[in-house]
Amino acid sequence: MSKSLVVVESPTKVKTIKKYLGADYNVAATVGHIKDLPEKEIGIDIENDFTPEYNLIPGKQRVITELKKAAGDAENIYLAPDPDREGEAIAWHTSEILKKKGRKFHRVLFHELTGHAIREAMSSPQELNPHKFEAQQARRILDRLVGYQISPLLWKKVRMGLSAGRVQSVAVRIICERERDIQAFVSEEYWSIAAHLDAESPPRLIAKLAKKNGKKIHIPNEDTAQSVLKEMAGAPAVIEKITRKTTRRNPSPPFTTSKLQQEAIRKLRFSAKATMSVAQQLYEGIDIKGEPVGLITYMRTDSTRIAQEAAEEAIQLIRERFGTEYGIEKPRFFKNRKKVQDAHEAIRPTSVYYTPDEVAPYLSHDQLALYRLIWQRFVASQMQQALIDQTSVSVKIGDYGFNASGSIIKFSGFMVLYMSEDETEQNKEEQLPDLSEGHVLKIAQFEPKQHFTMPPPRFSEASLVKELEENGIGRPSTYATILSTIREKGYVEWVKGYFRPSELGFIVNDLIVKSFPDVMDIEFTAKMEDNLDRVESAEAQSSEILSQFYAPFKRELDLAAEQMQSMKGVGFPTELTCPECSKILHIKLGKNGHFIACSGYPECSYTRNYVRDEKGNISIIEPPPDEISDKVCEKCGKPMLLKQGKYGKFLACSGYPECKNAQSLNSGNGNGLSTGVRCPKDGCDGEIVQKTSKRGKIFYGCLRYPDCDFAIWDKPVNKECPDCGAKFLVEKTSKKEGTFFACADKGCSFKESA
Repeated sequence: MSKSLVVVESPTKVKTIKKYLGADYNVAATVGHIKDLPEKEIGIDIENDFTPEYNLIPGKQRVITELKKAAGDAENIYLAPDPDREGEAIAWHTSEILKKKGRKFHRVLFHELTGHAIREAMSSPQELNPHKFEAQQARRILDRLVGYQISPLLWKKVRMGLSAGRVQSVAVRIICERERDIQAFVSEEYWSIAAHLDAESPPRLIAKLAKKNGKKIHIPNEDTAQSVLKEMAGAPAVIEKITRKTTRRNPSPPFTTSKLQQEAIRKLRFSAKATMSVAQQLYEGIDIKGEPVGLITYMRTDSTRIAQEAAEEAIQLIRERFGTEYGIEKPRFFKNRKKVQDAHEAIRPTSVYYTPDEVAPYLSHDQLALYRLIWQRFVASQMQQALIDQTSVSVKIGDYGFNASGSIIKFSGFMVLYMSEDETEQNKEEQLPDLSEGHVLKIAQFEPKQHFTMPPPRFSEASLVKELEENGIGRPSTYATILSTIREKGYVEWVKGYFRPSELGFIVNDLIVKSFPDVMDIEFTAKMEDNLDRVESAEAQSSEILSQFYAPFKRELDLAAEQMQSMKGVGFPTELTCPECSKILHIKLGKNGHFIACSGYPECSYTRNYVRDEKGNISIIEPPPDEISDKVCEKCGKPMLLKQGKYGKFLACSGYPECKNAQSLNSGNGNGLSTGVRCPKDGCDGEIVQKTSKRGKIFYGCLRYPDCDFAIWDKPVNKECPDCGAKFLVEKTSKKEGTFFACADKGCSFKESA
């Protein structure tokens, strides 16, 4: 009889699991999903209870052949894809592929890839979970219903290659609405006054004006500030009240997926996508002294729950490494937020004795940075509270009240090891001199300062992840994909570390929000996530949830097909009028992007490019005037004009349209047209230039050829890859996605709209 087979999701897990299970088992990987909905059609039988049509994913036949070969005549198949909804779907589809008379299937959940956890999971296998699979399938169907029915509308009304998504479109809406809040914001002037006060001993006390006659004061301008200063002139600065208290500060809980992403973005400058990629590597196993070791627990979790034995191990290490005063007597556990799924533990080290310093020689720079963050956060969660002595001082100068505060760390507790970004900010208070109530301080100076109210900030990756989590949009395991997708589709731009809607993003968002108010509603989307959780917990049927969703959605869909504004035709009206015929100018979208066009077309053919300022106001871009070159047309003898076109500068006859002679200037000096990108080959200081092959095909190669033979077919773009640091991107075009930039490194999947 064949050995029992253990089927995992990722090939990188195979070696780790084989190490612990030994020769009694075969181990094989599905390499992700093996079945999915068809790519080129909706694949949902809407009339038949939304029954999905699953097909083998193209290219998976070899994987399936290997799975069947590994299964052989095995009686027992242990299905061990990731312990989440996606993993459950992979397990179900694998069981369908390997189904055989007399064969038994068992579901095993590896929450961490350690010997103890693997052997324990194998000793107590479970049944396949139909409710978890149903929840995953319902999400997939919902996303397909939305994406595959709204996207064709966008192709018809806006531009080919666009897409809509049930969750991604809501994320774009959040970014667009924040940008409009910024555009609508009107800054207001206000002033502050600080008093620099000296006691009998340093340091100097800096107190801020807060009240007049016990009521909060607002200083709108400089005249008011000067009036306040005059009223305080000659008045003594008397300490009215001193409040001292010791506060206890508890450590943060171990990481959930979203909190890990937020901290890694802030502290390590990782993207959400990079964070999840590195965490996956740490979970699946790292070669340490020739043996694969899973260093962290499963990294897709909403829960802050931790195992008793893991907490006890952390307390033991704390006492050994930091001293008994830093260890707590019994484990500290953290309550989950309401509605949080508790299938997994929080993200923690599989053993705290794999300290960052000990595993450092075996980890890459990024792996070590993220592991250290996870290790420190978890160990700190089992350390003593920090004791902070806080002092608040009220100073009275005439009718005006000033406040100052300071703090001293009495006992660092967990802060000796780890502080979150928020806790770091809390500990930036000033130190205070020795003070007593009734004491008169010497006024060294008053410092009036002008300020202006600031608009709400744009979303960073960290703050957008937080916003999505707090509003119940999507699930933490999907955030990295959402953030990558909205950039790749060109709906948002990445400006100095913040998301800003592109003009395309505004256009598509406005169209979808108007036509599909329910689908794009934040509360509606959050409620749908709750419904999917109810399906997983067997509190609701997916067919019921899908029916309730689809009936109103179909009505909106039919109405949108008739009434959604066409950006190819009419477009969006603006407040600007055509300088040639005085009709209203409209925003339209063509294959090369957005532009302004006269609503009087075809009688008036006025068009221009445009930009928006920080307030959202449109400015028309006038094209540069054509220059008369020093060349004459060899066909008609008239002067040639120097023009700027889509593909660069060219010469065109001034006798157009009678004479249509034109000459490209892309041939340059014969060595190629400059791209501005340096050759990536080590030791080469050449530049990549555009060249033409003997058969007339454009390619890009090093200017130093034949000394350097670097060459590529795709046009290089002088822009560093934000994911892997490659020195340039390349420009690609597809029917589905239009023109986009992609990383030239084959091992990196970064893409963004051009």
